[in-house]
Parts: sequence; structure tokens; C-alpha cells
Amino acid sequence: MRQLMAGVYTYLPFGLRVLQKIEAIIREEMNGIGGEEVLMPMLHPAEIWKTSGGWDSVDVLFKLKSRTEKDYALGQSQEEVVTPLMSEFIQSYRDLPAAVYHIQWKFRDELRAKSGILRGREFLMKDMYSWHTDQADFDRFYGVAKEAYMRIFNRLGLTAKVTEASGGSFTEKVSYEFEVLTDAGEANILYCPSCDYCVNVDDIQTYKVEDNCPRCGKDSLKASLAAEVGNVFDLGQKYVKAFDLTYVDRDGQKKYPVMGCYGIGISRTLGVIVEKFNDEKGIIWPENLAPFRVQLVELRQPERAEEIYSLLTEAGVEVLWDDRDATPGEKFADADLIGCPFRVVVSERSLSEGGVEVKKRTEKTSTIIKLGDLLSVLK
Repeated sequence: MRQLMAGVYTYLPFGLRVLQKIEAIIREEMNGIGGEEVLMPMLHPAEIWKTSGGWDSVDVLFKLKSRTEKDYALGQSQEEVVTPLMSEFIQSYRDLPAAVYHIQWKFRDELRAKSGILRGREFLMKDMYSWHTDQADFDRFYGVAKEAYMRIFNRLGLTAKVTEASGGSFTEKVSYEFEVLTDAGEANILYCPSCDYCVNVDDIQTYKVEDNCPRCGKDSLKASLAAEVGNVFDLGQKYVKAFDLTYVDRDGQKKYPVMGCYGIGISRTLGVIVEKFNDEKGIIWPENLAPFRVQLVELRQPERAEEIYSLLTEAGVEVLWDDRDATPGEKFADADLIGCPFRVVVSERSLSEGGVEVKKRTEKTSTIIKLGDLLSVLK
């Protein structure tokens, strides 16, 4: 990636491939719990933000004025768009529960963008919204969404802690943040090593380091820095009342549903993954997220390299073929920097020994593999 300005980045081909793989995992899990994908605009009329009260209360909202002197906002969240949208489709208790999500860029007027893509002014996010007949059904769905979130982060190679925090500008209720322990994080948390208890100490000052865990009592609380990668807000009826989204219950009475919001910072999660999986030479991608499974390094053997490239791609293996006119040292260094799971070297030496040289990014030594065994080794 390359920085355009503070907090705003261009994603180059390799970075974009990883971003899309993270998206695919999130999309699969959201579809799996009944979320329906939509795509909502990021240019919003000021009126909807004034209806919710966010125009004057959300300090990170980018505000624009058109040539005709009309006010607009760049979306930093979608409650103001999705609530009136869903009022067209939610009429009866039979229409509930309902959940829609989208994956889209967001904009926030951060006073100080920092930590690269961990805190930017433009970032990619998945946000899902749900509506329920009552609090009990929201609580049920929250449990379903929480499990889906934990599966997502597990598939991304991350261990996430669910922490309690204040709802900020979204709601006065307690919200839940999904935090990954990392020195690159900016949240101060207390967590229990023996269970899943975790709390953001910036919002809740009840406990301190070395206190017994209030949930399991088996261990003392530890302090750590963490990066927020996801969150869940119980929005209650704030937005449905603001936009008069109602449904008719079983008794024919008009009521307001309970609304929830569920976010995952996709570009931010990419940054957390890189912070976690690296060494002094570069990135070490988890195998399911790497831009390519194999970096094919050709050392003056173009015809054999092309044969191997064709063999692998026809077998469905993603291959980055380094056919540059560069030294072996440069190619090896760049392979470590990019961090694909496997490096396959085609050289005169390896061919003379009857195969190709294969090295896993996580290992220090390479092995000569017969061409007939290459696919089985890589898969």
C-alpha cells in the first residue's frame, strides 16, 4: 500500500488481494447467520443526520457543501441510511428478525490519524444492522453474532477478547468490543488468562491489575494493549424512533423494534494481522490470507519456470512469478518481505538435482522437491 495523505491509503495489487480475502471470510460468516448483503451510499444528505441528531453531535463527521449550497455528509456509519431503508420492508412481526450488512468505505474526520491503517480517515468496514421484536430476541441474536465474530477472527489467525465498553455516540448502553492483544494497539484492557473475561479500563474503572477475575475467580487480571477490530452496539430504539420505523405485533399493536449494530474494521484488521505475523525480514501471512500461496523465483530458467507456473495455476494454486532481471539475493529478500507461505526456486542447481527448491516462509532451510511431488507438498 502507499499513503496518499495522513490516514488515507492506496491499496496496491498484493494488499488488495489480502483485503478481499478478509472480506470473503467475513461475508461467508455474515451470510451464515442470516445477514443479507446490500451496498449503501457514502454520500448522505444532511437531513437524515439532523433527524437522528448526529449532525451536531458526531464530531468526526465530514461535512460538505455542494455548489447549490446544500449540505451533505460523508458516511462514518450507516444507521441514518439503513433505518429509513428498512422501514420499507419491516411492516409486521412476521418481517422480524431482520439483518442486513454491507462492506463499504467509511470516512471519519480524525484530528490525528496515526498507526498507519489502524486509525485512518478513510477505512474499509463491514457493518451489519438487525431489528428484533424485543430485547430477548436481540440478546439471542447478539450471541449468534458473537460466535460468528469469534469464528471470523479465528479464521484470520487472531485471538480476540470481547470487552465491555461505553456505547459512545451510538448509544448510552454498554457496547462490546472485540480486541486483539498487540503492542501496536491503543486500548488499555484487563483480561483473565483463564476465561474470556475482558474489560476496557478506559471506560470501566471497577477493577485493577492483579485483582481476582470477577467471572471465574481462578486467575488474576492482566493488563495489555489491544487493537479494536470489531464491535457490537445495542442501539435500543434510538434510531427506529427517530425515523419512525414501526411494526405491527401479533395483537395488531404498532411497536418499535429493538435495533443492533455490528461492525468489523476490515482494513484495520489487515493492519493488526501484519503487526502480529512478521519477523525481521518481512510479513509472514497466514496461509488462507496470503496474496499468493507460492512465490516462484526464477534464476535464469525461464522455460522451466513457465512450465511450473502453468502446472501450479492449472491446479488452482495462486502463484506470484518473479521473472525480474534481478539478483538472486534481491529476489529472495523480496520473497521474505512479501511473505507468501512458500518460495519455489527454479535454478540450474535445483534442476540438476531433479526438482525445485522449496522453502516455507516460517522455516529457515529449503528442500529439493521432485517435480512430481511439488503439488502435494504445496497443498
